[in-house]
Amino acid sequence: MTPSDVKATLSFSDGSPSMELPLYKGSIGPDVIDIRKLYAQTGKFTYDPGFLSTASCNSTITYIDGDKGQLLYRGYPIEQLATGCDFLEVCYLLLNGELPQQAERDDFVKTITYHTMVNEQMQFFLRGFRRDAHPMAVMTGLVGALSAFYHDSTDIHNAQHRTIAAHRLIAKMPTLVAMAYKYGVGQPFIYPKNDLSYSANFMRMMFATPCEEYVPNPVLVRALDRIFILHADHEQNASTSTVRLCGSSGTNPFAAIAAGVACLWGPAHGGANEAALNMLEEIQRNGGVEKIGEFIKQVKDKNSSVKLMGFGHRVYKNYDPRAKLMRETCHEVLQELGLQNDPMFKLAMALEKIALEDDYFVSRKLYPNVDFYSGIVQRALGIPVSLFTAIFALARTVGWIAQLNEMIGDAEYKIGRPRQLFVGSPVRDVKPIAER
Repeated sequence: MTPSDVKATLSFSDGSPSMELPLYKGSIGPDVIDIRKLYAQTGKFTYDPGFLSTASCNSTITYIDGDKGQLLYRGYPIEQLATGCDFLEVCYLLLNGELPQQAERDDFVKTITYHTMVNEQMQFFLRGFRRDAHPMAVMTGLVGALSAFYHDSTDIHNAQHRTIAAHRLIAKMPTLVAMAYKYGVGQPFIYPKNDLSYSANFMRMMFATPCEEYVPNPVLVRALDRIFILHADHEQNASTSTVRLCGSSGTNPFAAIAAGVACLWGPAHGGANEAALNMLEEIQRNGGVEKIGEFIKQVKDKNSSVKLMGFGHRVYKNYDPRAKLMRETCHEVLQELGLQNDPMFKLAMALEKIALEDDYFVSRKLYPNVDFYSGIVQRALGIPVSLFTAIFALARTVGWIAQLNEMIGDAEYKIGRPRQLFVGSPVRDVKPIAER
């Protein structure tokens, strides 16, 4: 952090003495006002529900400019990474700060590849769940359970332990997600195969059976790999903040990541692409493309409870840069699979066309977001809607780990302890039960 020559002066109308607050400049983005000494000097806190105007940390990992529609991983635009790198190269970048050279890439890929198997006992742990359990309920249990199987890498303050845990988590998440899927559909688990790429291996573990050899389609593998890249990190969102807060207590990396998985499950966060597909299925049930006009009319009606899912974004006030990339991938996948005339996908494309042309949506910048397109792609790949958020968790794991490692290495980090504005009852005395 670079201190600014400019200071902010905080004055009070109640006669309390004013105080100067330091300003810090980031390498890009807005300046921040340092309020750490506010309480000590004034006896007052700031009030910021949801921390929407508060920087909880300094970070070098991901930068978002919502107004420009810009997303950078370690300074690299997401557009360049998604078209010029594969997911494991992006993982290396997020963890280490730089893109790998060839020897570094080969070594990292080998390390991840040879950590993809999970302890065989995990199968028995998994069989304790009901077959119809939601995959995210299963994943929160499985990821948390990793600390019981790999207790040689649970010291969050040991750099070597953190590195080993990072490699294990990135490597084993596809295996766990595929196991959760196979368990739910009653098919045998498929072991990883070391001669396949990260994303191809995941597709094989998902869709292969012992009956015949499975050959991953390179177009579909690349589509899935791009989904992973676009979801790898997204600054200080709810699940990332959860991982940091959980890790600030000194808990083990597996538990901290399990907390992130649990937070991601929320429909306002990782469940958005699931919600978008559920919306499309609801429109399809009620008449499909023929009835899309009626649906749009309900969306525009302020008195209606109908919501448009998969459009607009809380952070991006312009077009979500990830959505543009995912849109290209979406059309490539539908073309490859010959699904352009599938009723569900025709409906999705009709809705996309309206959102990009209708003044109501354009003026409000309600563009299709990454969740809209990634949901369509995953459905085309044969991934069930209930598994979408687990795929998101798989991709986001590397971002969570990078953020957690950065926090542990920050000399200024402390255990998280937000303050509150208390509006409950003042002090009162307990009366005997007969007098209450």
